[in-house]
Amino acid sequence: MNYFSEKEKKLEIALDKLKKLNLVDEEGLKNIEFLSDQKNQLEIEKKELENKHQNLINEHQKLREQLKVIKDKNSKHKLDQLKFNEKIDELNQETDILSDEIDKWQI
Repeated sequence: MNYFSEKEKKLEIALDKLKKLNLVDEEGLKNIEFLSDQKNQLEIEKKELENKHQNLINEHQKLREQLKVIKDKNSKHKLDQLKFNEKIDELNQETDILSDEIDKWQI
């Protein structure tokens, strides 16, 4: 029985020592806090980058629309130029015809 009482006494001493131990890992807590701060900073940067990305998408869309308008104007301008050239050709032909008629009358 003496054996059991010694074992019990040793167990109680060990339990007291365990209760007195500071089980908080200060370095681990600092690391967790540091990682949490980094996570928060990365989330802020992510939001900023997402906003910039969205702004770039919006700007890209506006530029595409402006380019489309410019291409449409350019196409219209080319069409107008073709029509103008056709009218000039018609006038040149009429001028040639009139010139020939005038030459006939002068003979």
